[in-house]
Amino acid sequence: MTESDLPVVQLTPGRWGDPDQPVDVPDAALAALQHLGVRRPVRAEQKDLPADGTVPEALVDLLGAEYVKVDGETRWAHTRGYSTPDLLRFRAGDRSDMPEAVVFPGSHDDVLRLLELCTELGLAVAPYAGGTSVVGGLAPSTPFVTVDLRRLDQLSELDEISRTARLQAGMRGTAAEAALAARGYTLGHFPQSYEGASIGGYAATRSSGQSSAGYGRFDQMVVGLTVATPRGTVELGRAPMSAAGPDLRQLWLGSEGALGIITSVVVRIRPRPVERFFEGWRFGSFAQGLDAVRRLAQDGPLPTVLRLSDEAETAVNLADPDVLGSASGVQVIVGFEGTATAVRRAAVAEVLSAAGGECLGEGPGETWRKGRYRAPYLRDPLLDEGALVETLETAAFWSKLPALKTAVTEALANSLGGQGTPPLVLCHVSHVYETGASLYFTVVCAQAADPIHQWRQAKAAAGTAIAAAGGTITHHHGVGTDHRDAYAAEVGALAIGSLRAVKRIVDPGNILSPGILLPEA
Repeated sequence: MTESDLPVVQLTPGRWGDPDQPVDVPDAALAALQHLGVRRPVRAEQKDLPADGTVPEALVDLLGAEYVKVDGETRWAHTRGYSTPDLLRFRAGDRSDMPEAVVFPGSHDDVLRLLELCTELGLAVAPYAGGTSVVGGLAPSTPFVTVDLRRLDQLSELDEISRTARLQAGMRGTAAEAALAARGYTLGHFPQSYEGASIGGYAATRSSGQSSAGYGRFDQMVVGLTVATPRGTVELGRAPMSAAGPDLRQLWLGSEGALGIITSVVVRIRPRPVERFFEGWRFGSFAQGLDAVRRLAQDGPLPTVLRLSDEAETAVNLADPDVLGSASGVQVIVGFEGTATAVRRAAVAEVLSAAGGECLGEGPGETWRKGRYRAPYLRDPLLDEGALVETLETAAFWSKLPALKTAVTEALANSLGGQGTPPLVLCHVSHVYETGASLYFTVVCAQAADPIHQWRQAKAAAGTAIAAAGGTITHHHGVGTDHRDAYAAEVGALAIGSLRAVKRIVDPGNILSPGILLPEA
């Protein structure tokens, strides 16, 4: 099965993934949890639905009653995203951050008129499609209406000569890939949230997919975009590149709904690969593996997928699932798509061998490829067992990565250990560039009495360590509310002031995702 074969999954509110495809925690993992002191929680889950809400009749007049929902079930299903704190708050019945209503515009013009009306009403809005934010990107700081873009779900143009496609923002990633595949093309963007995430979300958060070494980040794929703002339409991307002033496409890519609602993007596409091959390599240490992937990133050749797991992640995730810890050293997964993959594989193998790597063949690569979208499904049953499971990510220049990894790992271990819940901290590199790479951390420990406070303390310690070690607060998860203050400190007051000045022009009523991305003035 390839990514274009995966269906659009309607995520379960408060739990990740397709409810018809549950996963169980392996017995070996259950035994490992006992060593971390994990015990089943005794907290009861709140299951009652909230009451219906009310909204101004003008919204109904604008879109029609069918497309304005105030019932408790719809509002509750659009509350927050899928971070671990979000899931825990959902289980506890925490109804803060719940929208007043959910509206479903059917066109760019609908979104424009909606923003104009909400400005008149002084009603904040937050865009929503897949709802997969893990950084508080769906919870503005004031009462708001959720703008669900699911009706904007079409591949509306395909230029085979230029190899570009216009995709509407509400289109889910799986649906976009299937539509392109039917015409012989691929976008090549496959984040781990692929089953649930949307095209608009990819653009608004500068998403990175697992195949970024071969296809690039999503913001590198976008050559044009259309944005609705309370002041009108912004249409950008007359040509693939231009010297006509700053590239303003980059102002809205990553803007997370604070400067407008992206309604469609024009992306570059590529022919569907005729060959695909994944394999694993072993190195003796993370330092050795990091040197090897840096050589490929800087001097080539680059595979389509390039991923390095540290010793802890190799032992847990890439070993025999029935015998945790059966893998030694670290593992690199390399994947190849396109044509003449045998030639590229041989060239990559030469570099990895010269760096001290041992080829493990197709087995580890295929195991990883087939299971990567299932991995997030494991978080909910682990939470059920009483484990705290969460992730965070960062990026830095190559010279800073070793110290950054050590600093973040120690910060997490010290914070959670100091709370009486010593963690297992895993790390991998999955996005590489000539000058640096990302680090992605997965943390597992026992839940404390207040697991949300427990994680917030640990996340704050990690954020402080990231800043001190020269990393960025986020590589691809986005800013939202969780990283907002750290982002402001990272770029400085003048840069934040510049963005605020833009917001005052395009959003004079401050209705667009207030409190998300930009600190309150």
